[in-house]
Amino acid sequence: MARFVQLHLLTAYPPANLNRDDLGRPKTALMGGAERLRISSQSLKRAWRTSEVFQEKLKGHLGIRTKRMGEEIFNRLTAGGIAEKKAREWARQIAQVFGKLKKAKDDGSVEALHIEQLAHFSPEEQAAIDELVQRLIKTRQAPSEKDLNLLRERHSAADIALFGRMLADVPRFNTEAACQVAHAITVHKVVVEDDFYTAVDDLNRGEEDVGAGHMGETEFGAGLFYLYLCLDRRLLVNNLDGDRDLAARTIEALVQSAATVAPTGKQNSFASRARASYILCEKGDSQPRSLAVAFLKPVEAGRDGLLANAIEALEGERQRLDQAYGDGDPNAVVMNTLTGQGRLADVIAYAKEGLEDG
Repeated sequence: MARFVQLHLLTAYPPANLNRDDLGRPKTALMGGAERLRISSQSLKRAWRTSEVFQEKLKGHLGIRTKRMGEEIFNRLTAGGIAEKKAREWARQIAQVFGKLKKAKDDGSVEALHIEQLAHFSPEEQAAIDELVQRLIKTRQAPSEKDLNLLRERHSAADIALFGRMLADVPRFNTEAACQVAHAITVHKVVVEDDFYTAVDDLNRGEEDVGAGHMGETEFGAGLFYLYLCLDRRLLVNNLDGDRDLAARTIEALVQSAATVAPTGKQNSFASRARASYILCEKGDSQPRSLAVAFLKPVEAGRDGLLANAIEALEGERQRLDQAYGDGDPNAVVMNTLTGQGRLADVIAYAKEGLEDG
């Protein structure tokens, strides 16, 4: 089985603010001496993991990422008739199995039931928690040390298998991410623009105040983004405890969501939904490499247009790297909407091909 699958995608977004910084501006990065728009890998992975694509294809095999599991457990215990004091004590005992609690002592606040850092709970761990909560409600007895053995080294959480999990207090239950995702950046230089807008008060008849009912300002940018993903298929299968069918479905969900799903920031204001116009899928055992260097010099639209020139730059850089290192993938699959070459289904099939070979 070929170990690595690498995806290179070009996706054009109209004016948008998909991924904001702490000031509400579109995130940017300086590359090749030019400012680029940027979409963080964290934002992309969150959008994919919570998308309908993942929910449909991986139903029953997705985890929950939260600090609030202790609060959820407390609410279920009290709803089941457990006294509040006991419910808080038991909820904290269960929650701290998955990480250090936000507060060392219970001061009666909601925050005292929260884990300090986000924890990713697999379906198997969720089921174990559910079973324990029901048992506590039924027996009215405090959880034993054996009851609190809730963590699972092996599980079927596809999102944890892909993107990993770190539990600082119990490192043996960590999961190494099988998929590495780069920050998406525009292949050309950009200028973040300002949009001054007003809203009219429908009941203002203009008899006294003829001005706007509301004024505001938002920032946005548009561009053609390059995104790179690298998937270790062997590690994915191992993370899923050898379930190759689930691994295949996970790869399909990953490729489809990368091509069709974007962060939802400011969608109601910009309707910036987009799909990848170009996908290059490579597969092999050679050391993976991004092709971002193709865009170190910002691409310009020129006579052929930005997309055509970006594709030419990417494919040219790939050819030069493969020639220099002699380890490229001659059977790579391409989907190119500009020329009508290939289909997303072809890319997905190629990315899954050979999983059964072991």
